[in-house]
Amino acid sequence: MRRKLSWSGALLACALSLSACGSNSGSNGDASSAGASGEAGAPYELTVAYFTFGSVPKDQQLVEAELSKLTKAKINATVKLLPISLSTWQNQINLMLTSNEKLDLMVLMGNSYANQAAKGQLVELDELLAQHGQGIVEALGPDYSNAAKISGKTYGVPTVRDLAASYGYMIRKDLADKYKLDLTNAKTLDDLEPALKTIKDNEPNLIPMVNGTGSSPLTYFSTRDSLGDDMGVLLDNGKDLKVVNWFETEEYAAELKKMREWYKAGYISKDAVTVKESTSDIIKAGKGAGNLATLKPGFDTQESRLSGMPIVSYQMLPPVAKTSTVTSIMWGIAKNSENPEKAMQFLNLMYSDKDIVNLLDWGIEGKHYVKVKDNVIDYPEGVNAGNVGYSGMGWLFGNQFLSYIFNGDDEQLWEKMKQFNDGAIKSKALGFTFDSSPVKTEFAAVSNVLDQYQAALENGALDPDKTLPEFIGKLKDAGIDKIIAEKQKQLDAWAAANGK
Repeated sequence: MRRKLSWSGALLACALSLSACGSNSGSNGDASSAGASGEAGAPYELTVAYFTFGSVPKDQQLVEAELSKLTKAKINATVKLLPISLSTWQNQINLMLTSNEKLDLMVLMGNSYANQAAKGQLVELDELLAQHGQGIVEALGPDYSNAAKISGKTYGVPTVRDLAASYGYMIRKDLADKYKLDLTNAKTLDDLEPALKTIKDNEPNLIPMVNGTGSSPLTYFSTRDSLGDDMGVLLDNGKDLKVVNWFETEEYAAELKKMREWYKAGYISKDAVTVKESTSDIIKAGKGAGNLATLKPGFDTQESRLSGMPIVSYQMLPPVAKTSTVTSIMWGIAKNSENPEKAMQFLNLMYSDKDIVNLLDWGIEGKHYVKVKDNVIDYPEGVNAGNVGYSGMGWLFGNQFLSYIFNGDDEQLWEKMKQFNDGAIKSKALGFTFDSSPVKTEFAAVSNVLDQYQAALENGALDPDKTLPEFIGKLKDAGIDKIIAEKQKQLDAWAAANGK
């Protein structure tokens, strides 16, 4: 899988956690000066865990060896990469943390981040960032580097990538051209209907509105700040800090009604609730026309590669930065780490050292890629996406803005991505993370109700006139009002402490 795959598109808004401590070290972790730190003694081996979508690349150990050569010279440390299949990630990481296995750095995902911090599984990072993480803070900037704070303390640092989300519709370009579909001015779900009807009427074997595993069209069309879990949200992209029950709003009811109409009209697949494929795989297999998606600069090129055919997208909603868009993928230092300072030094290299970033992203120059321009690369002769021995995921490893551009991509991609991030609407609650531990019983009960109803309602498989009142009643019985009250209390305290 190409490293340009969008995390938001691949997983939605999931999240993990991180931590850091203190030990002895003589390097500031800076790429230019770490090698001259003069540290004595055997190098410390860092165990670095992250999830993977497929099998481990065949040249993983070669890349690991090259990486260790660099880190030994720069910070007197070697690196053991520990890729874990996404399907077993959560269980395996929990087992490592609870059994105190060797683990230094780990990927964190937003939806479990606060829980991991509350359990003491992550090291508090603020002092370590001040001592050894200047490159991280500089790369993220103040708004985004502070977005992961919990009760004023940092336990994870977001990766530098698309830190905002913009929603719109993507479609096969051949279909858009064939039927002269121009959705440039489409801003609402109603605006999409003529295009969906055209596809349905003329291409009966194609699903006009595809959804992937565990998602619905509404997953990728939102004007709310979910505050991480939808159990109490802020409307209008977080313009004010009033927490409401999203599922009781007129907006949600109207969206469910629309999804029901689309489902009955055949715009949404009849097996949408149980689908096991990604949207790009469905389109690639010739079964789908397009879908609502999280957009960003470079999206069309990315999706064209994944879908195996040209894709064109139309932005419907402006980019918005929320805590969930920033903290969906982060890095942290595990409580298990025997040398948190060394872990922070390596983490700083992932955000400030171009050689480290590109080794993790692309592999070894000359073997896995060749330069065709100063910052543009391509496959070596005889190598392609199918047989290359190593490929990483740029949005996962620290600072994607230091990554080479692959031949065919926009050479100004990272400049445009930075503008995308900087120009995004910022929710007033950017930086707030809800601690669900005071209402953990209710949180678990409401989660079960959401699992039971939400996907079926939001894919139109259930009649909202009959089922929505039942859904809301079950949520109230499970304790959603208590969760909302606790969330409002925490948000008010956070706002007062942060001058919001």
